[in-house]
Amino acid sequence: MSTSPQLFDCRDAFARTLEEVAAADVRIVAVVNDSLGSSKMGGFRKLFPQRLVNVGIAEQNMVGVGCGLANGGMIPFVCGAACFLTGRAMEQVKVDLAYSKSNVKLCGMSGGMAYGPLGPTHHSIEDLAWTRVLPNMTVIVPADPYETEQALRAALALQGPVYLRLSRMGVPNVHGAGQEFRLGRATRLREGGDVTLIANGTMVCRALEAADLLEQVGVQARVLNMATLRPLDEEAIAAAAEETGCIVTAEEHLVHGGLGSAVAEVVTATVPVPVRMVGVRDAFAPTGSTAFLFQHFGLTAEAIRDAGLEAVKRKARKC
Repeated sequence: MSTSPQLFDCRDAFARTLEEVAAADVRIVAVVNDSLGSSKMGGFRKLFPQRLVNVGIAEQNMVGVGCGLANGGMIPFVCGAACFLTGRAMEQVKVDLAYSKSNVKLCGMSGGMAYGPLGPTHHSIEDLAWTRVLPNMTVIVPADPYETEQALRAALALQGPVYLRLSRMGVPNVHGAGQEFRLGRATRLREGGDVTLIANGTMVCRALEAADLLEQVGVQARVLNMATLRPLDEEAIAAAAEETGCIVTAEEHLVHGGLGSAVAEVVTATVPVPVRMVGVRDAFAPTGSTAFLFQHFGLTAEAIRDAGLEAVKRKARKC
């Protein structure tokens, strides 16, 4: 009898790792917007009370304060709900961070539809489209606690602005302890020659489940975790198109402007093959539990499997 995998909140790994690196580097500070609880910063405040700034519900000021701290030689981790950190403060993110190349790490908490019952104002399904188009901005969407820890350390080592998107949804570990996270490089989690499934964040574990479902009908799926959305691993995408002949993307985001769009941009410019996108399609996500919303928009292993079968059929017709 199989058991369900243990699920983890990536915010816990984020908070634990931030506390560890802050103990070793006095330049690290945290900036929050009345989001101590949702950002899991309670432990950080106890350990470093003089290195946490709470600006209140003022996200635009929060980003500006982060930039000021960076200009003073500190390394700020600016933590807040992804929907407000990006949507409300986008001008400051564009001008104060990206344009100015400020060494600020934006930490978008509860991205995607993790705030399900709070409705469309709290869903963050546009944030990756907004941030990935900005020059100088690095965008990372970790898939599990291990990758979250590695992504935070990579963001800290990088000089420049970073947007790190974290979900509050429980996810299983999909990486082995020895797997290396590298900025701008996809991680191949499964081999396959018939279709490539490319996912990030909460959808990586679902892509792996979809690969199991596809195997049951004789389709071998390669699975790529595209945790870094900018810079994008164009080489891995082109190789997938060339070697498997079709691609399916899966993301907890609008299909416009996010991972699917980024992959399609590469495919059309290198090796044109059928691409199918699993994500939210041209809609504001309604109010409901996160589990309901994932079913409502087809963000499931079964939907990825079906998209994979359709892509394989289109590839066959093209041949």
